[in-house]
Amino acid sequence: MAESGKDARFFQRSKVQELKAELAAAGEKKDKGWVRTKAALKRILANATMGNDMSALFGDIVALMNIQVLDIKKMVYLYLINYSRSKPEQISDCIPGFISDCNDRNPLIRGLAIRTMSYIPVPALTSALLDPLRHSLKDSDPYVRKTAAICVAKLYMADRKLVDRQGFISMLRDLLADSNPTVVANAVAALTEISERSDNIQLKLNVTIASKLVSALGECSEWGQTYILESLMFFVPSDFADAEVLAERIAVRLQHANSAVVITSCKVILYLMNYISSAQVKDGLCKKLSPPLVTLLSSGPEVQYVALRNILLIIQRRPQVLQNEVKVFFCKYNDPIYVKMAKLECMYRLATPRNANEVLAELVEYASEVDVDFVRKAVRSIGRLAIKIEAAAERCIEALLKLIQTKVSYVVQEAIVVIKDIFRKYPNQYEGIIATLCENLDTLDEPEAKAAMIWIVGEYADRIENSDELLEDFLYSFLEEPPEVQLALLTATVKLFLKRPAAGGELVPKVLKWATEEVDNPDVRDRGFMYWRLLSTDPAAARSVVLSLKPPISTETDRMDRQLLDQLLLHAGSLASIFHRQPQTFIRGAKARYLPDSPALDEVARRTASSHLHSKPALRSMDFAGSPGGSKVPTNPTSGSSPSRPRADEARTPTKNDTIEEADEDEDVDDDASPANGSAGTTSKQQPRGPPAFPPRNVGVSTGINPDDPLPSPLTPQPPTGIYARLGEDGPSGGRADSGSAAPASNGGNGQQQQAAGDDPWAMLDSLDAGTYGADNPTPKGGALDDLLM
Repeated sequence: MAESGKDARFFQRSKVQELKAELAAAGEKKDKGWVRTKAALKRILANATMGNDMSALFGDIVALMNIQVLDIKKMVYLYLINYSRSKPEQISDCIPGFISDCNDRNPLIRGLAIRTMSYIPVPALTSALLDPLRHSLKDSDPYVRKTAAICVAKLYMADRKLVDRQGFISMLRDLLADSNPTVVANAVAALTEISERSDNIQLKLNVTIASKLVSALGECSEWGQTYILESLMFFVPSDFADAEVLAERIAVRLQHANSAVVITSCKVILYLMNYISSAQVKDGLCKKLSPPLVTLLSSGPEVQYVALRNILLIIQRRPQVLQNEVKVFFCKYNDPIYVKMAKLECMYRLATPRNANEVLAELVEYASEVDVDFVRKAVRSIGRLAIKIEAAAERCIEALLKLIQTKVSYVVQEAIVVIKDIFRKYPNQYEGIIATLCENLDTLDEPEAKAAMIWIVGEYADRIENSDELLEDFLYSFLEEPPEVQLALLTATVKLFLKRPAAGGELVPKVLKWATEEVDNPDVRDRGFMYWRLLSTDPAAARSVVLSLKPPISTETDRMDRQLLDQLLLHAGSLASIFHRQPQTFIRGAKARYLPDSPALDEVARRTASSHLHSKPALRSMDFAGSPGGSKVPTNPTSGSSPSRPRADEARTPTKNDTIEEADEDEDVDDDASPANGSAGTTSKQQPRGPPAFPPRNVGVSTGINPDDPLPSPLTPQPPTGIYARLGEDGPSGGRADSGSAAPASNGGNGQQQQAAGDDPWAMLDSLDAGTYGADNPTPKGGALDDLLM
């Protein structure tokens, strides 16, 4: 602290000429201990930190490279790293100084020189770096060797082909057998980084190297342990025993004080568990994972959040890890909102019939908190809990009703949204609470809550006596509502009409006319036309479609896909595990990870396994036991296609050695150009998607059509049909007269039909569909559907 206080005096803006003169003065006078030179360099670096351009002093700084003082070396090299890109033509003047420092007797200076050279991506300096780097990788001092290992990775980022030609990858591989654990850790870090960035170099470890790396864990720093543990993800166990032994040895790292070491250890153990067949061994490892994860929840909020996001993945894949620890996820009053939200999700995932009462009581308590977002999440979690655990559904309903009685707007609206899902999960069980919901219609002002309430009214229109009045109240603002509410109103009105034609007869024509003529949203217009034509042509089909039995919802839809879950767990501790997204979707150049195939891999995961951690899985034919050529052919869940040839972009099986293997880079194959997709072989034209083709209307012709007849072809002209004529119930069985002459119908002509249309709801919709006809007006007018078709 005292040293930093003294250095604060250097952070004063100075002119370049003043600093240049100060450097010159320090060189002219006898500078005992190089005190003045150090002070001038500190002032220059301080001004560079504050944004002043110090590039004009480049030549003066290069002249100081001959001073063999470590502090001065550090400051000179720091200046060169910052300004070498702006002075690439002068960097050649530094090369002799760098070469001299690489041969210095002091290992700190040798390491500092080789590190600085790798930081400057200038071609001239890169070429000069090759020989010193090769010697440094075999230096007698471990500090120089560990620094050189990282320099190889930096050089690879600057010139990949150069590193391949010079054989630095093989030299890095040899460092894995180094006697110093820090050198091993840095070599592993460099190899892992190169493998992550390269398209043709893959890192693979055999059981001997993996065992040696685990042995070096105890002597490494926290960063070194993290690097080594990360590299163990490239070890593919060939049998169950190797995976079990390695997992047991790594489990010791779970007691480490550093959270990064703990999470990385959990990741490696979870990875190895895929290759362990013994359920007893898996249970034992899960029990060992539980205490360190619980300990992470007592850390700071940032570490807590990272741990919670990773725990969400872990408990979906291995729920037994924390199945008895739901209480540790109960929220504290001083938790940040992002931690509370993550804890709520973990509580829901870990809820079981045994702890449902405790979880429910906690959620009800949260529903009275101050934070609106937290309260909404708590209320929604109560509804999800009712859907997940049937035994707790009744208690959850009671809790939701009590919350509705609080009359708090956002609480009531969230409760209605989740109650709609509960009705779908348990049909015909809790409809008695609908009356309570209808008493709170005035509090609804959010689209999702409105849509949920409208769905309830439409779904139970035959049980709610005033359902038509309720829908009519919502319809007052139909044109001003968002599309979500308009779609709900459209469907609910049609349901009301099909269940209670007399009550919905006046509403349906009005809503359909609004939806097809006055609404701009294409989804609403599409659905309006679909309902209109469906009702106009075949009411029986309309009933079977709109009033069909709906499958009950399930909590299985909340679960992440097994393959995606396995892939995200391979990225545990990274941003991918926090966002719950594959890294290549938000980081350019990042690679996805897949479970490598092995005879020890479990049967389910093996169907989508790959040849390497970074290789895309090929579609293969195998049975559930994993033997090739089986009769059961799995499909690739990522592509959804049937099994075919292996993908061309899958890395080939490496054969060079057991640690670093190089494979030729294959070009990607465009799947759309394959014969299976129609571009080769049999040609098939895909019909463009668009609005349904309606049969053309022939004005002046009318005929009766039996409702049991098949629908008319959209490709041939057909006479107009109306739902009143096709209903075949109480109305006329014939058609209407579209011209002045009477139509041959059993119950009379046009006049009788229009008279009946005033009393019958089906006829109202029919008359709206057909437009206005009369003796003086042989052409329809005012019919929106006719206008569309003409």
